[in-house]
Amino acid sequence: MVLNYIWIAFFLIAFAVAFFKLAFTGDMQVFPGIIQASFVSAKTAFEISIGLTGMLSLWLGIMKIGEKGRVIQAFARLAAPVFGKLFPDIPKGHPVTGSIFMNISANLLGLDNAATPMGLKAMQEMQTFNKEKNTASNPMIMFLAINASGLTLIPVSILVYRTQLGAADPSDVFLPIMLATFISTLVAIGAVCFKQRIRVLQKELLLFFGGLAVFIGSIIWLFSSLEQEKIELYSKLSANFLLFAIICLFIISGIRKKINVYDAFIEGAKEGFHTAVTIIPYLVAVLVGIAVFRASGAMDFLIEGIRMGVASVGLDTEFVGALPTMLMKPLSGSGARGMMVDAMTTYGPDSFVGRLASVVQGSTDTTFYVVAVYYGSIGIRNTRYTVSCSLLADLAGAIAAVAMAYLFFT
Repeated sequence: MVLNYIWIAFFLIAFAVAFFKLAFTGDMQVFPGIIQASFVSAKTAFEISIGLTGMLSLWLGIMKIGEKGRVIQAFARLAAPVFGKLFPDIPKGHPVTGSIFMNISANLLGLDNAATPMGLKAMQEMQTFNKEKNTASNPMIMFLAINASGLTLIPVSILVYRTQLGAADPSDVFLPIMLATFISTLVAIGAVCFKQRIRVLQKELLLFFGGLAVFIGSIIWLFSSLEQEKIELYSKLSANFLLFAIICLFIISGIRKKINVYDAFIEGAKEGFHTAVTIIPYLVAVLVGIAVFRASGAMDFLIEGIRMGVASVGLDTEFVGALPTMLMKPLSGSGARGMMVDAMTTYGPDSFVGRLASVVQGSTDTTFYVVAVYYGSIGIRNTRYTVSCSLLADLAGAIAAVAMAYLFFT
């Protein structure tokens, strides 16, 4: 329901702003620009869905081997003590816990191409015991909020962009990003726990998040002592080594269980093709709404309004230069990436705005894309409070990013 209202608002606000520009500035190109943007974004949505087909077929095929080889079930048992508290409505011992574990692990390693298919597999499995097939269940909401919070240990792509744009020390944003994304994830989980009345102060959860904090601290300490080239080399090597090791583990497990590994892969790959086709209309709807909002100039009006409001109360407005990245991040991953690059190009990669835009880009994931793809894959229309909790995490991540930027770079 929330997504429905937001989608309508995109179009109504875009029309009002475009009409204002036409009437008061004589901009004759505003409405043609909106229509052109909607066509381009619809094409982009289709291309993204088709592009996902190969990855989905590959990883859902591998996941099917792991499922029949009982590896997924082993991951489920490993994650049960913590996930049993965060996802109390998942039946005990259900293999979906293993899929959730693998999705979150892939996200932590920054393996987007692997994380999405694993996440879609988890959504399909949660749908099997969802009593209301058109409505998001409690476990789905918790899972989507964690994904939207975007917890990633090593933001390799951001470091690469900063290197290409000539930053003196591309990795200087590493620590702020880690802290900001950790905060956004805690807020996402806390918000959903509050709505679902899950007790946060449980031994298993406290040990898990305490251990995660220690692990993140160790990663920060390790990488802070390395040169930029070694950070990129070691992070890529470790992530891809683990990924290929998982593939080999699944295949070996299938051989040990004496299953037909090839047939199992084909069975899972067919599911991947079907899933990719299913998400097309949902992705088109979301991306077209965002494109219309941007093309009308509504985004520019919003940013300037915030700048004037901040200035009117006597606060520093330096962070406003990174607002386009902040506001675009929940809406479009590629759009936010473009805003980040534009900020670094305009202000310089080592400027306050350039660094802040980088921290913002790494602090959360793309909420509306995640919601459209994950829920669209199983036909969920009533998302309940998924979007509100995810946007709260986005807001926490943005505020944390600003705070970290002022703490580390001023």
